Amino acid sequence: MNGEYNTQRPSIILKEYGRNVQKLVEYIRSIPSKEKRTELAYTLIELIKQLTPTVKDQPENPQRVWDDLYIIANFNLDINSPYPVPEPEILFKKPEKVHYPQSQVRFKHYGKNIEKLVKEALKKEDPQERQDAIIYLGKLMKTFYGNWNKETIDDSVILKDIQEMSGGALNMTIEKVREDNLFEKLYKERKKTKPQQGSGGPRHQGGSGGGHRPFNKNNKGSNNNFRRRRDQ
Repeated sequence: MNGEYNTQRPSIILKEYGRNVQKLVEYIRSIPSKEKRTELAYTLIELIKQLTPTVKDQPENPQRVWDDLYIIANFNLDINSPYPVPEPEILFKKPEKVHYPQSQVRFKHYGKNIEKLVKEALKKEDPQERQDAIIYLGKLMKTFYGNWNKETIDDSVILKDIQEMSGGALNMTIEKVREDNLFEKLYKERKKTKPQQGSGGPRHQGGSGGGHRPFNKNNKGSNNNFRRRRDQ
């Protein structure tokens, strides 16, 4: 008996159900009686539910299995289906392309939200609040820039970028920024320090650690008074 290669067989339409289900669908199509075809189609649906894990785990969509049955039959299956016969144009219709919002970010190294914060700062009418907003923006921008770049950025560059993003409405002198270090990062990197040898304990700090405590004049005087009392 000659073996049959998969390359010589018809291609499987829905691989999740396998070749045997496809053969059963072809057999159902060949039956002359519509009533008998419908009866066998119901039996095949129940068999698919038991044998196919993906269908068994998602029982909330029973119509899907009937639609798959029509797909396997190439939409050439005349039975009394409990659901409307699916249209091939709808099932195989490609989804519409999702258009992602495209917005030009002029200063990508700061991020898009910085420009939004600049717009919020422009809404403030109080001069002091605007100054506080500039300082906060400068701190954020310096922090964001440092997170993605090894080199540091000068405060004058940050101030210039704030002025450009605000259309020249947010201003502050660079002298004031540098004098008070207003654009300092929101957090500083902590450096791990190793404890030095021979330091730290109370024994080396003159505490009550049991170590040698040097004498002073007051201790010497108290010892002399103690000797005089004994002599008396």
